Amino acid sequence: MRKQNTFGGFLLLGIGLYFLMRQLQLPIITHFYSWPTLVIIIGIAFLIQSYSSKQYENLFPGVVLLGLGIHFHGMNVYSFWIQHWGVYPFIISIAFLVRYTKTKSGFIPGLFLLILSMFALFSTSKPEWFQWIDKGVSVVQQFWPVILIGLGCYLLFFKKK
Repeated sequence: MRKQNTFGGFLLLGIGLYFLMRQLQLPIITHFYSWPTLVIIIGIAFLIQSYSSKQYENLFPGVVLLGLGIHFHGMNVYSFWIQHWGVYPFIISIAFLVRYTKTKSGFIPGLFLLILSMFALFSTSKPEWFQWIDKGVSVVQQFWPVILIGLGCYLLFFKKK
């Protein structure tokens, strides 16, 4: 198998299995017939491709997509699943730390985001200076499509290599 085709092969295999399971309508996996499952499949395809070809630059997006897919699936299915902004830096910190195990880069940002997310998730009495982060996150949650459009325009029209 050629290394440049492994990601596409694993992705098509996963998506094909997903739609086959949907058509078979197996009752044991009905909770997985949703869009977060597709995000999980894409993340797993990145991880399998990265480990099988020993090209570890795809570990970061693989872990991020897998983590986001699991998080969104948990929010849709389980009533006890946490719905807090601190989960997102936690997922990104795990991605940095997994990438660090193979590439030896990204330890400091991973550690910083892990500490920030643990503080945000588990601290019951936060200091007054921390409130600006909660307010900023609420603004980002409200206007995230506009932020994505702005970043896309920046990358297309202003960022030249």
